[in-house]
Formats: sequence, structure tokens, C-alpha cells
Amino acid sequence: MPVPGSPGVPPSTVKRRRRWLLNRAATGSTESPPLSEPALSCPLLAAIHRLLQDAAPITWVFTGDSITHGALYTEAQRSYPEHFSERVRWELRRFQDVVINTGVCNERAEGLLAALDARILRFRPEVAFILIGMNDCIAGVRGREAFRKSLTSIVERLRENQVLPVLQTPNLIYTPNASSRTDLPAYIQIIREVAVQMETALIDHWNDWCQARPEVGAILPWLQDESIHPNGLGHRVMTHSICRALGVFDPHSLTCSLATS
Repeated sequence: MPVPGSPGVPPSTVKRRRRWLLNRAATGSTESPPLSEPALSCPLLAAIHRLLQDAAPITWVFTGDSITHGALYTEAQRSYPEHFSERVRWELRRFQDVVINTGVCNERAEGLLAALDARILRFRPEVAFILIGMNDCIAGVRGREAFRKSLTSIVERLRENQVLPVLQTPNLIYTPNASSRTDLPAYIQIIREVAVQMETALIDHWNDWCQARPEVGAILPWLQDESIHPNGLGHRVMTHSICRALGVFDPHSLTCSLATS
């Protein structure tokens, strides 16, 4: 029997298979792999964890701005989507999974929405991680509602195409060196509100960084430009947050044990 997604398999068959998997993940009960026991309060994060217990391949797409793009500011170290790929495709032995990164420097929510077909939908993923807002916030108060509208539309379109959306907040920034982004906390709150209103998954990097490094200036070792862009260490921190959120964090694994200081 041909595998859905292989040549000669009708798209309708692939779509039925994906819908069946997502429904099964949301409602079914399967035996857990030898991973950290998840305490996942969000049903969609729990659904993704269950997808990881299924043998069927998963296509993962990460998209957003320069932070997801992972170019330049990582100084040739791995970005968080690359670490995630290592965790899933090697350490969890999910060799048939595919992890795709379509992040683009300087991107905003409006641009991502306009390019959603090219950036996400053409890959027909099961899961899409969205990290956006760092550039949108430059517009300040006047840009807030447009950002909310674009982000909501992104979630709606992904769901229409049977993709599980995972929203992410940007990382904490060092405001003294990022004066053009003083309105970022308001945009962080919009992301959280959209996640609640749309009942979708959220990984709150901003909150995780605040909890881990509450002292002023303590995040500087995680920022390449001492401003907004995570360096190699910062990307490790973001990876660990994602792994914890999905219930696949294992402190004994190479990826999850990478030093962050």
C-alpha cells in the first residue's frame, strides 16, 4: 500500500490521513515513548506530543523573522529550528520527519500572511511554529490592531488547511539598546491574547526569559548584539522551552543538556 505523501497518492488521501492523525492526537490515547512525562495544560501542545508518539512522519515548519531565520546573529552556531531538528530527527529517532525553516529577516505579520502559501502551506505540514512581532512592534501603538488582525488571520488560514499552529512570543530584549522596540511588551500581550481567543498553542519565550534572568542586563550573555537577537546560547534557551512545551525535554540528551551560560 503506498504511503500518503509519496508519488501517485492523491492529495485527498494525504489530507484525510493528516486529519485522521490530528483528530487521533487530540482525542486518542496511545502508549508514550520513553520521554519526559509531559504536564501539558494546553490541549494542542498535548496533541502534538501525541503525534510524536505515532510512527507516521511529521512535517514541521518554523517561520518568522530574523530570529527564526537564524542567520548572521548565531555566528554560525545552530539556530533553534536546527536544534529542534536534532532533537526530533536524531535523538527521538524520527528519521522520516522533516523540519523546514522559512524564517526571513525583517519579516512582519502582514508580510507573513501575504506569503503564507510560499512560507508554510506548500509544504503541507502537520505543525507550524510562528514567531513574529519583533519588527511589527516598531510601529508602536498605531500598529497594534493591524498586528492582531494579521496574526489572527494566519491562525485561521493554517487551521483551514489542517495545520496545527503554535504561536511563540519573541525573546526578551535589552531595552536600553533597542529604543525602537519599546512597545514590544504590548505586542507580546497581543500574541498571548490571540492564542487564548483562537484556542491555539503558545510557547512564551518572553516569559521564560523573564523568569530565568529577571535582573537588569542578565540576558546580555544570550544576545549577540546586546539588543534583540539571540546568539547561540539564546537559541539553546529557546530550544529548551520548545522541548519542555512539547513534553520532549530530556536533561540527559545532548540537545537538552547544552549549556546556556
